[in-house]
Amino acid sequence: MEYDVKSEILGFEKMNRARLSVIDETFASLRDVDNENISFTLANPFRLREYSVDIPPYINALLEIDEGAKVEIYAIVVLQNPLDESRVNFLAPLVFNHDNHTLAQAVLRPQDYPQYGMAESIRSLIKES
Repeated sequence: MEYDVKSEILGFEKMNRARLSVIDETFASLRDVDNENISFTLANPFRLREYSVDIPPYINALLEIDEGAKVEIYAIVVLQNPLDESRVNFLAPLVFNHDNHTLAQAVLRPQDYPQYGMAESIRSLIKES
């Protein structure tokens, strides 16, 4: 499924349209439609740990999210070798509105979410479970 990118993804400001491919209940990939060399591995943060965020009002407005909208949140994963050293960014999730095929990155304030990190290892999350 393709999505219009409504706010810049940090470090990838020129990405305007992206294709989401769900791999399984935990992982997905996101690829720039205009540049196939740019792709991300994503993880469903709710499957990795206890996770709860309030979508910022500006993201709700930007993505036209209303009550009942089909919204999904993913965290960007930076893959490493070995795989359990891969890092997950819980402070800058990608928010998808499946109803109108839009997405935006919400950059959360660390002081509001001190329990989450920008580069938590998969290994540390496995130990938490």
